[in-house]
Formats: sequence, structure tokens, C-alpha cells
Amino acid sequence: MSNDQRYGGAPHDPNAYDPSVTQTWEGQTWDTTYQPTVRPEDAAYGYPGAQPQAQQPYAHPQEGYDGQAYAPYAQPEQPYAQPEPNVRPEQYAQPYAQPQQPYAQPEAYTPAQPPAQPEPYAPAPEAQEAEAPAYSSPTTSGNTRITDAQRARAEGRSPIIEPGMRPAALTAVLGLLLAGGAALGTYGLLLPLVALQALTAAGWFRLNGMWPARQGIALAFLGGLVADAALLATGREHAAPALLGTLGVWVLLCLVLQLRSHAEPDERMYGLMATVTSAALTVLAAGHLGAEPDAVTVGAAAVGATVLARALPLPGPVSLVVSLLAGAGAGIVAGTLSGMGASGALLGLATGVCALVGLRVASYDYPSRFVHMTAGVALPLTAAAPAVYLLGRALV
Repeated sequence: MSNDQRYGGAPHDPNAYDPSVTQTWEGQTWDTTYQPTVRPEDAAYGYPGAQPQAQQPYAHPQEGYDGQAYAPYAQPEQPYAQPEPNVRPEQYAQPYAQPQQPYAQPEAYTPAQPPAQPEPYAPAPEAQEAEAPAYSSPTTSGNTRITDAQRARAEGRSPIIEPGMRPAALTAVLGLLLAGGAALGTYGLLLPLVALQALTAAGWFRLNGMWPARQGIALAFLGGLVADAALLATGREHAAPALLGTLGVWVLLCLVLQLRSHAEPDERMYGLMATVTSAALTVLAAGHLGAEPDAVTVGAAAVGATVLARALPLPGPVSLVVSLLAGAGAGIVAGTLSGMGASGALLGLATGVCALVGLRVASYDYPSRFVHMTAGVALPLTAAAPAVYLLGRALV
């Protein structure tokens, strides 16, 4: 039975016009040379052979129509299931199945701790002090070993390092030589005085971090020799003008030489200050040659006793008091032997104070062993020269 008979319509006639059937073409539509004849009834629809379409909401398919032959895509493997009777369609629109158990929340990330490193072996402080030498080698030779100054800076200790007992012993020996030379006469005092001036010139440059400075050391030492020669030429009565005149000439000479230098301006200024100061100290040490012989004996003995007492392992205030008392005691003893009497105690105390000042200067700013063996030996005696000259003239 055809579709028309099924729906109660007339039998289908292939030649009859049926507006419900879609117009089809069986010719080669890409042949553009064929121009069909347009009939008047077809011109109303705008193209040849066109037929008016029935305005019906639904068109009946032709007999034998197969819908799958024209499907552009493959049909699903399994057709949709027909709904069961008495089941509402909205029951099929089920949401996606939820997992029976929710996903476990990830734990917070904790970085792995690195394995504990073993602590480096550190010997006891007593062992370090026992193994370390008393002094470090000079840093100007390129030695990479840590110096006493670097160790003190790393440990946060004071930059003041006392010279110790060995430089104090050398100072005491040099003081005894000065005292004995003063007792022998002017020329007996000259030899230890020249040694004192050489140590002063070399130690001051090294104390200021300038090494090697052969020209500056030689210039300062030459100033001391010129002052000695001026004192020997003019006599002890004209010691002050001879010392001041030599100092003035030498400061002017140092200034001229530094102005002719080709170094950087900052270096020239540092060199000028170090040279002038070293020359002034070297000339000042010549005051022992212009002082009274008895005053030189008392002052040199007091300086030696003061630095030896200062080098003893005592607390700071106690060491200071003990050293001053030792200087005053040595002044009394030396004054009794030389004829100054009790006034030697005052001179011994004054020279002891000057010796402590010079020792403090030689201990400043992490000095090396070379500084201790030069400036640490000479500066206490050099700083005591003004007191020996002035108080010697007043007390003798």
C-alpha cells in the first residue's frame, strides 16, 4: 500500500503534477551551452521548469524514499532507546554521574630538609694559641696566611696590640745604653742616639702602612743626623735653636721633594705627612744630646723600667699604675746614683708618662712584628726626649 492510500488520498500518478513533491533535475547542470525555452507560466517563478511550491508545513516523502542514503554523517552505532511506557522524558536527562568518593585533597608540599652537614672540626682556643706564633709574617711579601691583625679584626677585638716583652726588653737595653753613654760624655751618647733615630725613622713609616719607603726613611734619618751635627757644632747651650732650625729646614725640603713627585695627589699628601712627621720625631730624639747628662741617665732608666712593667700580664688599670710607679722608682734610684736626688722621681714619672704615650702609638691599628721591633722599641724613648730636655734643665 502506498503512502497516499495509507493516508486516504488518491493513487499516485507519476505524470500528474503534485505540488507536495520537490522538483528534481536529471540533466547535467554544468552544461552552460544549453538554453531551455522559457514558458510564460514558468517565467513567473524566475527559472525554467520551476513549479510553485505548496505552502504546507510538512511534505510527504516519495514512495521508496530512504533517509539514510542522504545522511551526511554516519548514524550512531546504537540507536536511542525508546522510552518505556509511563516514563516521563525528563527522567532521561540525568546529570553526569558523580564519583562515589571525592578526590583526595593533595597534601601541602613540604620541601625536603637537606641532610645535616657535620660541623667542621675546630680546635680548642688553647690549642690555637699554642700553635699560632707570637707574631705574623709581614704582609708585604704576599703571604696568604692570616695575620694577627686580620685575626683580631675577624674576632672583633681591639685594634690595639701591645708590642710585648721582647720589644720592651730591647727598649730597656737601648735606654741603658743611652744612660751609660750620657755618663761617658757627649760622644759616648752619640752612638746609641743614632741607633734610636734610625729605628724611629723606619718604624714610623711602617706604622703608617708605607713600605718600602727608602727615600722617606733616608730623608728623615738624614734630618736626625743634621740635628746631631748642629748640636755638636753649637753646643748644649744652643740646643733649642739648633733643633728648631733643623726641623724648619727639613719640613721645607720634604715639601719641595713631594711637589716634584709624579705620584697621585692623595699619595703625595700621605707621603708628605709621613715624611714630615718622621723627620720631626727623628730630630726630636736628638733632644737627648742637648739635655743635661744626669737628666738623660735618669730619664732613660725610667723609660726602660716603665715599658718592662707595662709588658707584664696584668689588668689594664693595674698595669698602668704599676708601670708609672716603676718609672718613678727607677728615677729615684738613677737620681740618687747621678746626683739629682729625690727630684729624679718627678723626672722618672714624667718620662714614664711620655713612654706610655709612645708605646700606645706603636700599638695602634694592628701593627706587625716589624712595627713592634722598630717603633715599639724607639717611640717610648723618642717621646720622652722633650721631658728629659725641659725638666732636666729645670731640676738640675
